[in-house]
Amino acid sequence: MSRPKGPDATDLTAHVIRLAEEAEAELEKQKGLLQQIHHYSGLLKRQPRLANLSIPSPTPLAFDPEAVVIPILVVACDRPSVRKCLDSLLKYRPSAEQFPIIVSQDCGHAETSRVIDSYGDAITHINQPDLSEVPAPPEHRKFQGYYKISRHYRWALNQIFRVLGYKSAIVVEDDLEIAPDFYEYFSATHPLLRKDPTLWCVSAWNDNGKENLVEPKGSTILHRSDFFPGLGWLLLQELWEELEPKWPAAFWDDWVRRPEQRLGRACLRPELPRTRTFGRKGVSQGQFFDQHLRFIKLNQDPVSFTKMDLSYLLKEKYDPWFLGQVYEAPKARAEEVLQGQVPGGRTVRVEYSTRDTFKAMARSFGVMDDLKSGVARVAYKGVVTFTHRGRRVFLAPPKDWAGYDPSWS
Repeated sequence: MSRPKGPDATDLTAHVIRLAEEAEAELEKQKGLLQQIHHYSGLLKRQPRLANLSIPSPTPLAFDPEAVVIPILVVACDRPSVRKCLDSLLKYRPSAEQFPIIVSQDCGHAETSRVIDSYGDAITHINQPDLSEVPAPPEHRKFQGYYKISRHYRWALNQIFRVLGYKSAIVVEDDLEIAPDFYEYFSATHPLLRKDPTLWCVSAWNDNGKENLVEPKGSTILHRSDFFPGLGWLLLQELWEELEPKWPAAFWDDWVRRPEQRLGRACLRPELPRTRTFGRKGVSQGQFFDQHLRFIKLNQDPVSFTKMDLSYLLKEKYDPWFLGQVYEAPKARAEEVLQGQVPGGRTVRVEYSTRDTFKAMARSFGVMDDLKSGVARVAYKGVVTFTHRGRRVFLAPPKDWAGYDPSWS
């Protein structure tokens, strides 16, 4: 099959240069605006004007000058329903100074832009300047959306860390709503991320956070996970400086789950999710939403995490305790647990040894069975933790487990 003729090299080069100059001019303009915002946000001690909100403005707490400022980066495109996300973020935000909200919009969608601008001074609205198609292999043309998302993330995170100079950020997509203790959760876990080099993110998400798979009263329970959950996650500037030079052209979330990015590091995650997605429509065409995502339980029992000692989540304390819990639990076959034939005890261990047995057992319990670079969702040390009929189940490899096998994908 012959390929259609494109523009000659001279015209194409001129076009690329013109696009680059326009993008650079727009970037410099926004850079100046963002630097001004960053300067004045530290000086203003006022409640932001909440324009056209359908929710009452909460009474802001006095800003503690010693508090760590953690911006909320909302990644948006063409969903006017971003209003639901922003309403949720503003409803529970304890301090505008400590948690400035920056909405980065791609796509140039006018209606979505009007919704974002309607919030006035309550948020900052920035626009990704390059709306052109992203070069992609012919076989990936149908995945153009994923290429644009990856480009947008790179640009937006560079604004947060390199232009504005923030030291950490919470990334939220425009189809998420948050739990009442979302900010409390991240405030309390931020010091752990700073202290423990074996951690590289804190996530608000539990991939197996359906009501029948979590502890009903488990709002205080937090876990370590080798799987990058995303969907409301905290990262440090140091991690972005590490990842940005090699940032992928597309499918960034699967890319960060590869061993060469993860480098054996873990994330923190809650038992009960602190975010929930309402976005059925997107580049993934509603994948998982109808069968899974819409059943995720959003925590409604606020926890004062900042008043708790969370040092048990540090690796040197957590690992011995966790492995003891798993391998001291009685072992049973999946069929016995499913049929309620295991007497007594609050915990039970079900072992798998191959990829196929893991997937079969995961499906039988209703937990997610897919693996990314060999790591199952929520897994830690190869163990997937969930509840079944009020009992804690450890879906675990043998005790002599040798580590994740990337071919299990």
